[in-house]
This record gives sequence, structure tokens and C-alpha cells, in this order.
Amino acid sequence: MSADTGRKRKHSGLLLAAALLSVALAQTGTSTTQTPVTQTPGTQTPATQPTTPPPATETDAGASQGASVSLTRTAKDGKQRLITVTRTGDSDATGVFVACQPLDNDPPGTPTISVFSETGAGGVRVGIDKNLIVAPLALVTQKDGGDGHIEVSAGTARALDDVPAGATDRLGKCAIEAKPTTVPDSVNVTQGKTRLKGSRLVYDDSDGVARISGPITFNRQNQNSTLTGSSGSIEVDVDQQTTTLVGDVTLKDGTRTSSAARVEYDDAANVAILRGTAEAPAKSVTSDQTLTASVIRYNLDTGSVVALGPIGGEFQDGTPDSAATPVQTPLQSPVQPPGPSSPGGS
Repeated sequence: MSADTGRKRKHSGLLLAAALLSVALAQTGTSTTQTPVTQTPGTQTPATQPTTPPPATETDAGASQGASVSLTRTAKDGKQRLITVTRTGDSDATGVFVACQPLDNDPPGTPTISVFSETGAGGVRVGIDKNLIVAPLALVTQKDGGDGHIEVSAGTARALDDVPAGATDRLGKCAIEAKPTTVPDSVNVTQGKTRLKGSRLVYDDSDGVARISGPITFNRQNQNSTLTGSSGSIEVDVDQQTTTLVGDVTLKDGTRTSSAARVEYDDAANVAILRGTAEAPAKSVTSDQTLTASVIRYNLDTGSVVALGPIGGEFQDGTPDSAATPVQTPLQSPVQPPGPSSPGGS
């Protein structure tokens, strides 16, 4: 068989694999709304420089959308959770969607790898629980018997004219080139009024948790102030439907600065639960008071806090508050932010 004939058969195999994507995804519990972008031999998709797509807004929510894959996870409670991955653009100049399906000589159980790349304004969007994640690149590995593995980051991808000589990796053997990179603030997360930024997301069906590596920064625009903060990473538990900021978490709003080892964050409920440790309890500090507790409930709208025992406090003159004696019941009234403001509950 000549080399030209071999290349033609490889191209035919890739096109056939692309056309069969919808059937294969349906068999693995996933779905797609569009066949992958394919290239005409002799042309290449330009590898543009990675950009950081902005968070979703009402003006671009209905923008043109390209390929989309949905992964369905059966949670521990028996209910199904949906994870979606969508390329918002449809131009070869800004990105691609290609699928690398098992080849004839691959062993049984070889997964399908879908590559989403979009350097345009809309980026690639991943919907997990209450969070919308936007970044330039997503690699989705669809396993037998599970919902899959997802990696989201900065970077680019393109379909090649032919399989590179000596290619041994899955994408290379499918004539696909993907170049993920870890760049701070390149992974944008939107949850309600809160905007968070990280560097890379990895989700795996083994535990159903999406982990976004940091450094993490975030902000939330309230009516009269802006809440800002930082953490080491973010964990989105698909089964429990929770979002948790992890590692040296700090929240700042006006003169109040609060910190904890972990913070369970729910923008829709306007609440953050700060959880400390025995060695480093959760803390909330203003110009004239310091409050420490094993757990602090923080109202995201008003900035008020409610401490759960054991608790402690200190006024500006350094005299310990009577609440410094450990108790096992919550404070009966929330600690309000300094200055004139209307009372706020949790």
C-alpha cells in the first residue's frame, strides 16, 4: 500500500469517526448538538494566542454556539446531575471542536477524547452545578461506565492535515494538536453575582468533584459595597451541589476582613459558611472588634456575621468579651458591620 493511500485511509477514518460521534456519545450516556469541525486537506486552522474570555453576561448569553457535549452523572443520592461543555464560536479562525474516537487497533474500552478550543469572546463554557466556567480550552475524556474526565485551561488546539510521524499519544494519532497551558486568571467562574478567577479546572467522575487550582481571586458587587476575596483553590462537589473555597480563604467588605481554612459559598442563598480548625479558628475582624469561632455564618449582602461556638471576641481596648468563654450554642444576635446600616440577618 502506498503512503498516499495510507494517508487517504487515515483521513477517511477520521471523517467517519466524526460522523459517528453522535451515536457513540449516546451509547456512553452523553449527547452532542453538533458534529466536530473538520478541515479540508491542505488547510490548517491558525493557532491564535490564548485569551481570557470574560464572564457570561446577558448580552452574550444568546450568542452563536458551536458544538456541545452533555455528561450525565448519577449522584450518590441516585439523582442525575448534568455537566455541559460548549464551544460558543463556530469559526475555524478562533478554534475547533474535534473528537478522537478509538481507532481500529485500539484496545477495547479506549475512551473518546473531545477537544474544544475557542479564543473568541465567548470561549468554551462548562456548566457545573450553579457555576458557569469559561476558558479557551477544554479536553473531555468520555469513559465507559462513567460520565468522564474534564480538563479546562488556557491554550489552543487545531486539527492537523495528517498524523505526525512517530505519533504515539491519542490526540496525535487522531491528527489533533492540543496545547493546554496553566495561566493565572484564565479560568473564569460565574456564580450569581460572584465572579471568580483561577488557573485550571480538573473534574473526574471517580469522586464527582471539579477542582479549580489557584491562586483564586473573586469579587461580588453588592448594593452599597464590593466583597472581594482570595483562596488557594475551589472545589465544586457535583453530588452534594456545593462550592467550597479552600486554603487561606479571605473575604473583605468595607472594614471587615474575615478568614478561614474553608468557606462553603452559596451566592444564591447570600451566605458563606466559614469553617476553621482547632489550631486556626474562623475569624472576622473590624477596626474595633475581633470575633473568632469554629464556624462563622457570613451574610454576603449585608456583611453581618453570626458565630457558632466555641466562640471568642475582643474589643478595641483589648479587653476580652464575655463571649470569649467557649460555648456550644450560637450567638443570639448577629454581629453587625460597623457604621450606620440596616440590620441584616443570615
